[in-house]
Parts: sequence; C-alpha cells; structure tokens
Amino acid sequence: MNFDLSKIRGVAFDVDGVLSPATIPMGADGIPMRMVNIKDGYALQLAVKHGLHLAIISGGRSEAVRLRFEGLGLKDIYLGASSKLPVFEQWLAGRGLRAEEVAFVGDDIPDLPVMRHAGLAVAPADAAQECIQAAGYVSPCDGGHGVARDLLEQIMRAQGLWLDDTHAFGW
Repeated sequence: MNFDLSKIRGVAFDVDGVLSPATIPMGADGIPMRMVNIKDGYALQLAVKHGLHLAIISGGRSEAVRLRFEGLGLKDIYLGASSKLPVFEQWLAGRGLRAEEVAFVGDDIPDLPVMRHAGLAVAPADAAQECIQAAGYVSPCDGGHGVARDLLEQIMRAQGLWLDDTHAFGW
C-alpha cells in the first residue's frame, strides 16, 4: 500500500459486499439476512475505542445492521443512502474530517463516487472490477471475510495503537 496510514482519522464502510458477503440468505419475509465477520467486529470496536471515526454508509435499510454496528460502538450509521457521496460529505463535515484523511471501503458501482472522493479507496478482493481499478488498496479478503479487520489492523499498527493497551484485550 502506497498510502501513509498514520494520517487516517476515519474510515467509512459500505455493508453488503464489504462487511457482509455479497451473497446473503433471504428471509421468508423477503428481507435479506446479513452475515458478519467476528474478527471485523473486534477491529471495529477497538478502532472506536482508540478514537478513529467510523461510519456505515449503506443503501440497505436493515435495522439489524444498525443494531450490530451500534453494538460495536459506531455512532455514524447511515442507512437507505441511495446516493452515498452527499452522505459521505455530510459525515466529513459533521466530524471535522477532510477527505484526504479518510478511507472508504466499497465493492460495487454505487460506491465509486465516494471511492473517488476519499483519500484512500479500498476494495475487497471480490469487488466489481471498476472498484478494484479505483482502489488505492485491494484487500486480500473477500467481502464479509475480514476486509474491515485487514484495513483497521493496518491503520492501528501504523498509528501504534494495535495491541498497545488494555483496550485490546476485551470487548
């Protein structure tokens, strides 16, 4: 990766295809049921404890998604974002962040405008080809299989925060 991760102050994530696999089971009620990666969850909650600004920006509207990420300490959860760039810009302004100090992780065409605006665009290994081409970093992990852990661990290591105190050894 040719990006100085020590300057990252925030990371925003898409959900489907990033924090959950691209193929997900459908409930009997027609509502998609997301799977999550426990190691992603560990890294997300640890990053929050260390003061990194994290956001979820998803076109989906699942309250289960909101509950999952709120339970990990995330405060900025934007669901039903049909156009993600205005939401991303609102989040930046609200948190006093500049685009160049933020990473965005996306996997499909609706994520491209934000990927092109963020300081560091990240894509899972199984992302759409257009997202892989737009990415400054392509995780070796497929969506839902540790992408957040991969990126957040690298960021926290670069900032001297990985396993540095008692935050690391609990939930």
